[in-house]
Amino acid sequence: MIKLKLIPFLFCAFFLRNLSAQETQKIMLSGPDFEHQKEWDFKVTDGQNADEWAKIGVPSQWETEGFGTYTYGRWYKELNQEEPSKEEGFYKYEFEVPQEYEHQQVIINFGGAMTDTEVKINGKLAGEKHQGGFYEFSYDISDLINYDKKNLLEVHVWKHSENHNVNRAERYTDWWLFGGIYRPVWLDILPETHIQHVAIDAKADGSLNADLELENLPKNTEVEITLTPDGQSTSRFKSFTEKLDHKAEKQRVSVQFKNIKPWSPEDPNLYWVQFDLKKNGKVLHSVNKRIGFRSLDFRKRDGIYVNGTKIKMKGINRHTFWPESGRSTSKRISVMDANLIKDMNMNAVRVHYPPDTHFLEACDSLGLFVLDELAGWQNGYDTETGRKLIKGMVERDVNHPSVIIWDQGNEGGWNDELDDDFAKYDPQNRIVIHPWADFNGWDTHHYPTFQTGVHRFGSGENVFFPTETMHGTYDNGIGAGLRDFWEHYSESPLFAGSFLWVFSDEAVLRTDWTGEQKYDSKGNLAPDGALGPHREKEGSFYTLKEVWAPLQFQPLQITETFDGTFFVENTYLFTNLNECQISYKVQQAPKNFLYANPEVETVYEGDFEVPDIQPGETRQLKMPVKENFFKGDWVEITATDKHGREIYTWTWKIHHADALTDKLMLKEKGTKASVTENGNSVILKGGEVSLTLDKTTGEITKISNAKAELPFINGPRPIGMKAEVKKVEINKENAEAVVFYNGGIHTIKWTITNDGRIHLEAIMLKNSGRNSGFDGAFYQGEIDKFGLTFDFPEEIVEGFKWFGKGPYRVWKNRLDGVEYNVWDKDYNNTITGESFENLIYPEFKGYHANFIAGKLKAKDKSFRVFSESDELFLRLFTPDEPKNTISNAKAHPDFPEGNISFMYEIPAMHSFKPLSQQGPSSQPTNIRIKNGDDGISMKLWFDFRDFGKN
Repeated sequence: MIKLKLIPFLFCAFFLRNLSAQETQKIMLSGPDFEHQKEWDFKVTDGQNADEWAKIGVPSQWETEGFGTYTYGRWYKELNQEEPSKEEGFYKYEFEVPQEYEHQQVIINFGGAMTDTEVKINGKLAGEKHQGGFYEFSYDISDLINYDKKNLLEVHVWKHSENHNVNRAERYTDWWLFGGIYRPVWLDILPETHIQHVAIDAKADGSLNADLELENLPKNTEVEITLTPDGQSTSRFKSFTEKLDHKAEKQRVSVQFKNIKPWSPEDPNLYWVQFDLKKNGKVLHSVNKRIGFRSLDFRKRDGIYVNGTKIKMKGINRHTFWPESGRSTSKRISVMDANLIKDMNMNAVRVHYPPDTHFLEACDSLGLFVLDELAGWQNGYDTETGRKLIKGMVERDVNHPSVIIWDQGNEGGWNDELDDDFAKYDPQNRIVIHPWADFNGWDTHHYPTFQTGVHRFGSGENVFFPTETMHGTYDNGIGAGLRDFWEHYSESPLFAGSFLWVFSDEAVLRTDWTGEQKYDSKGNLAPDGALGPHREKEGSFYTLKEVWAPLQFQPLQITETFDGTFFVENTYLFTNLNECQISYKVQQAPKNFLYANPEVETVYEGDFEVPDIQPGETRQLKMPVKENFFKGDWVEITATDKHGREIYTWTWKIHHADALTDKLMLKEKGTKASVTENGNSVILKGGEVSLTLDKTTGEITKISNAKAELPFINGPRPIGMKAEVKKVEINKENAEAVVFYNGGIHTIKWTITNDGRIHLEAIMLKNSGRNSGFDGAFYQGEIDKFGLTFDFPEEIVEGFKWFGKGPYRVWKNRLDGVEYNVWDKDYNNTITGESFENLIYPEFKGYHANFIAGKLKAKDKSFRVFSESDELFLRLFTPDEPKNTISNAKAHPDFPEGNISFMYEIPAMHSFKPLSQQGPSSQPTNIRIKNGDDGISMKLWFDFRDFGKN
């Protein structure tokens, strides 16, 4: 009983306090988001739990609440179905409005409902049926309300629109289709005289123009305009008062503020501007808007300028989506997503329909350019419907400084009759683009090739910024080949940036599935992201973070003459690098880290004195090279921006692989090593280890000690070349066996030490005359794999610890985003884009760059391997292919035979385009050798001494 009395008292206190300020009052009828719902009565006509009244949380998608049917938007194409989801939903909710509001205007607002919506208050229609699932809409229900009494709200939602054009724009698509009231519902209570709407143009010079829509304005009314920095309620700028014409419903007021800090993605300065309608000093109504001062200048045949600076957008596409709630999200998710985009060193995002307001607010405050889009996936709205939706969209989003461009539709989903409608409601006069088209001076071609095209991009005259590129299905695309594209396109002064496809995989938790698999991405149709559905970081996340870091280091190899100098380019738009903190560490891998568990040691560390480095400049950074510098194994540089966000951590190896291996490999005393022959076998013995080679194949057939055998066999076999054994010679004095080959391999020399360590030295592609198998110069093209491979049973593997670049796997065209360190990861069988129930990163299987030393953990079959060769890739097994593809999409290129390989050449990862249409790093290499060449050397050490021990 206490609670029942207390709640109305608190509500009235809140109401009276705010009523005196004459601000718009807001009463929530639903929860603010799917994580804080209110229960309404609900019934659905088909699918799960149909035809029975029940309770449902609002806001939500009714499918994720256990009602109706799930449908993916490609039902009409790849899935070859009749659209199954045409159910209707009926909602009921009772609410009260205090008597004090009787003579004010009551507006009911819906943040979004899919797809057609009819609203009744106390049995009477609130207005015409709303059509369009991604848009805010409202009704004036002042005359339908019973004050201080129960009011019945009834909402009828049709998932399938009766307007065919709405269905074509929103439901013939490449995304999940949902139903329901998925964004909040609330009442706005406005006084009789009020500001209905404000559209603001606030420029970087402090000038502010505001278009006011006013209702019931009496004579002698004026508006007072007050500016306050966001987060500083006591620090106000000078107020301005402007007289208003009581006869005009729409009026513009203009003021000039001084000492404004402009908004940009690098300095997202925000302000609150308050408009007070006053008469004789009394406030009639107040409206407060959060804005940023920034100037937009769209110059055809030149570029896009913000605050006088020519911009380059590093962007990604984003859907409003969460696996457990569909398109019903929350401020928490919006802030998380905007932060993740910033963490990838991006400054822009494209949305495919108006997103949640709280996402735009996060973009405002964290600093992201937004391309805000009228939905239309390859099909446009009819003109009548489109005009209504544009008005609502622009009026809702017009004041967000993050929004810099309006998109009309996508990939043909536009209506030319609607282009001029955006400017009717936008005093900033942002441009309107047609994403994927070369339209009105703005070339946004989707998925361009590296050489696109004839009089386009680098050879064209229009400003170009592909609004979709680097398609990321499974582990494809996104970061693979990005550096090539980015650097190539950046050579043109007309390049204004690009937007990758897409932010996150879209797998929905199916409430109608009862098996082990619960998350559905419709095979390969929806897992396109740099992040998993719950924002798990894929390898591409870190590739993007490095490629788009606003600091770019020139290539450097540290040698004995290194003097501590790094050359760094500032690729920011507005920020001097001396505003960033840049630190260095000289790091050391513990000498016995593969034999025990010591921590990485820091030899010394410090901060750079960062000089004045303006955007576009390249200058020196210099760290001290102390006497103990070469005790370290790698240099680590970490940059943090002026807001405290880590930009990236880069590393450089200090020593070559042979020196590192000599340090990291444990050497012991042992008995005299030996090599013997027995029929077709050569046996090398040292300490307790015995290795047997087949003289006809040159491959390992057995590795053993007194306790067990190690199943590391069937190698070395050649990858990317052919070779057959010519002869085998042994050297008993040095405990060596040399295998001579015809073909791509010249020789492989095996040596065993007294303590049982085994050394392999392969010489490949050595042209020593006609007897080598080559005659004069030799050339072979289209090489995408090259090295040596072995077999090992994957089922017994538990993990891997190594020194090299990591921890993520790489492809030939995705080598960014991995760095030197001591890494350790457990075995997993993650299939990126499909293993949603057990999505573990980094993936265990695949190629690993710049391998130096590692331990494969496999219970009592563990062993260690070391490289004396720089730039070596280690292949650990073969990632599984996805099982649920819709169109036979291939997740990754073919892997070589065997499952543990040491390689100098690995394949590139394809994207939406074939490799032939991508850049240089995506292309296969070639082999060219001539008489007198030393050949390609690969030197490895194997330490099998501990296997058989628990």
